[in-house]
Amino acid sequence: MPRRTATMLASTLVLIALLCAGVLIKVPYAEMSPGPTVNTLGEAGGEPVLQISGRKTYPTTGHLNMTTVRVTGADYRMNLVETVAGWLAHDSVVVPHDTLYPDGKTEEQSTQENAEEFSQSQESAKVAALRELKIPVATRVVVASVVKGSPAENTLHAGDVIREVDGTKVEEPGDVSQLVTRHKAGEAVVFTIVPVKDAQAAEKAHKEPTVTEKVTVTTKKAEDNGRAIVGIQAGTDHTFPFTIDIKLADVGGPSAGLMFSLGIVDKLTEGNMTGGKFVAGTGTIDEKGKVGPIGGIQMKTVAARAAGAEYFLTPKDNCATAAADVPDGLTLVKVDTLDDAVKAMNGISKGDRASLPKCTTG
Repeated sequence: MPRRTATMLASTLVLIALLCAGVLIKVPYAEMSPGPTVNTLGEAGGEPVLQISGRKTYPTTGHLNMTTVRVTGADYRMNLVETVAGWLAHDSVVVPHDTLYPDGKTEEQSTQENAEEFSQSQESAKVAALRELKIPVATRVVVASVVKGSPAENTLHAGDVIREVDGTKVEEPGDVSQLVTRHKAGEAVVFTIVPVKDAQAAEKAHKEPTVTEKVTVTTKKAEDNGRAIVGIQAGTDHTFPFTIDIKLADVGGPSAGLMFSLGIVDKLTEGNMTGGKFVAGTGTIDEKGKVGPIGGIQMKTVAARAAGAEYFLTPKDNCATAAADVPDGLTLVKVDTLDDAVKAMNGISKGDRASLPKCTTG
């Protein structure tokens, strides 16, 4: 066999061996890449993403797309070849596995956490949108969760509305623990509640619940600090004057909040918010309309531009990272609140790019 041929054959065999080894070698990394985008003004799975009943709505045009990031699963371990390919690719990011899944989080735990965050983001988006429109939203204190094996188990239930503790009116979740810890372990606490089934029925009818009942729970001593506890976590819930449903499957996390809020505002407002433009964006939102940063911003701008977006609403705290690598043809618009976003949409609808607050790398 000629020496040159033998050398090429040997090199090929070595390369094949290295590739095989690379496929077999698992490394502690995960990959993020652009995910699908969904128009909050449009449909997903054959039905409208935003469904509003009991209130007049108005026709909408254009796009207000929420964006997503694909990530490798918590239980998946990338091999060396995949990791190197991810490092070389322009539209993906490889990060340490523990960055996305800290504390050994499993696939099931991650999915559950994302689902809870997505549900909470929908609630916050509704509240923020209605408050932006000066539509009153009632807030109430509820039992958020009941600890298994605690004194409250089978007596209080998640979703029960807490009106009073020992006859004292409850206005904030913190009031509940404050009133309970006035007791000593072994003493009885009297809760005045609206049972969850009655609260849900009243909410469905958009009425204030009138049925209340008193339940008594005997406290026990907390293991960590010795205080009296009953074993519940109090939280807040809201009642809306009409029905707003967000129908979107297979999406998790809190980062679609801003775009859901904008979609709701657009549907409840006469006029054309987008001016027919293709706008995408991202950002968490709280009940006061504050927009928060998210992860994977550069993956989302890539996804948005690939879908056809001309403008991208970017949380202020993500601006510097996003501006470091902007897809051609995409204008990054800096927003810090829902009100900022609504005002920016006015400029976008008119095609007035000069008036928009831009993201910069500085």
